[in-house]
Amino acid sequence: MTRSASLYHTVLLLFATVLAAGVADAAEKPNVLFIAVDDLRPELNCYGADYIHSPNIDKLAASGVLFQRAYCMVPTCGASRASLMSGIRPASDRFVSFTARVDHDAPDVVTLNTHFKNNGYHTVSLGKIFHFPEDNAHGWSEPPWRRTEGTVRYALEENARKEPGYKNGAPFESADVADERYGDGALAVRAVADLRRLSEQDEPFFLAVGFWKPHLPFVAPKRYWDLYDPDSIKVPDNYWPPEGAPEGAVHTSGELRGYTGIPKRGLVDEEMARNLIRGYYACVSYIDAQVGKVLDELHRLGIEDDTIVMLWGDHGWNLGEHSMWCKHSCFEVSMRPAFIVRAPGYASGAETMALTEYIDIYPTLCDLAGLPKPAHLDGESFVPVLKDPATHVKTWAIGRFKAGDTLRTSTHRYSFYRDAAGEFTGRMLYDHRSDPAENRNLSELPERAPLVDSLHDTLTEHMGKPF
Repeated sequence: MTRSASLYHTVLLLFATVLAAGVADAAEKPNVLFIAVDDLRPELNCYGADYIHSPNIDKLAASGVLFQRAYCMVPTCGASRASLMSGIRPASDRFVSFTARVDHDAPDVVTLNTHFKNNGYHTVSLGKIFHFPEDNAHGWSEPPWRRTEGTVRYALEENARKEPGYKNGAPFESADVADERYGDGALAVRAVADLRRLSEQDEPFFLAVGFWKPHLPFVAPKRYWDLYDPDSIKVPDNYWPPEGAPEGAVHTSGELRGYTGIPKRGLVDEEMARNLIRGYYACVSYIDAQVGKVLDELHRLGIEDDTIVMLWGDHGWNLGEHSMWCKHSCFEVSMRPAFIVRAPGYASGAETMALTEYIDIYPTLCDLAGLPKPAHLDGESFVPVLKDPATHVKTWAIGRFKAGDTLRTSTHRYSFYRDAAGEFTGRMLYDHRSDPAENRNLSELPERAPLVDSLHDTLTEHMGKPF
């Protein structure tokens, strides 16, 4: 053999070795099933709400880790998702509203999906992941998919009608139709089909599936409404504004007011309130059934032991607490969503009280997948919590909405508000040991001043800073 031939064969062997190592690395990387649920508060059977029918999410929690103290960064969909997918904190000029986009507010940041794509993953977006599908669309291996044909917002024509002065139809609907008549049922069908397709590829996959319900309007097939006896539905005990809350802390539920039949101001009457709550529950059960279809297919394909499953609500939701509906506040109910993680080889059937922020998701998934962590990330990996749910990685969680910034510790929630000029306008302090519903603001009590000062310093030091 000539020297040149020998060199050729050596190079060929080295190339084959590198290629084989790459294939082996790809095979060893876990898949990721990333399930987003819009407006999902932690009112599920697995969270202790035994009146909620959520067997599929309960089953996921029983095989993974349920987070009791996970918090979104901003309690509105676009901003919450932009912060989560970028891994950076919101600020007064970044990730502000439901229309927030990473490619507008932080265009130089490598988003979570893009990072996984750049590191050998086949990334797929179905449904609502970013608020706008075109936001960071280059980070998906395929064009983001949303069902636009064959499904309806309302199955019954009368519910689609808008009264003068209203921009939407009815706030809820119970129709005797198949799951696929609404968009989330069609989304589950697509997710099952994509799981089958992706499971046959050599590349590991990052499949993001974003369900819309239980977002308003509360429309779901009748059989899910039938799970809840209307006589059993009650309005919350604190269906009134909290004592001593500053101006701007309690909103007027503007998102709900746009639906036909909802009064334009003041308390929603009890009958309507109970119908809304029942509708929310029905939608939760409807989405639970769709999640179950996807998880069952993962099991049927025999790849659940090779797949990280993460289910997250994009923020909490008010069902009349403090007289409010929807989200958009710095109270616990708006800031705290449902969050469950199942990672092969880590804890299962456990819950944790570890304080967790949604910006921690990006670095955690990097660690679980064995990927390098980008330098821009503001969060911390909670892999230690998945190993030992009694572990605590951080001592606070910070979030914000509009003029308010808020900090949660294991015992308290502190919030402060500023006007457009940045001047202080008010604050709140709630002691969750004695007042978990946040009904009495303690911030102005003289004996609480040292604690208020300490929490304020922590919040202002660590909250997101404007560009």
